[in-house]
Amino acid sequence: MSYGVKLLVGLIGTTFLCVFVGGLSQSISSGFAGFYGGAPFMIIAIIVCCAAIYDFWDECVRKK
Repeated sequence: MSYGVKLLVGLIGTTFLCVFVGGLSQSISSGFAGFYGGAPFMIIAIIVCCAAIYDFWDECVRKK
């Protein structure tokens, strides 16, 4: 796969994942669980998004 296609598809996929997990975290925190009930999931969601962004950078952006 060419560098440009890999970069574009990786960016789109990582963005969709982070938006989905962020929206899920926001809906849990603002819904029934409340902020303190949703805080553990929010922390996990932040870690997952950071890991996805790092993997995108490692696989698509960094030249080996």
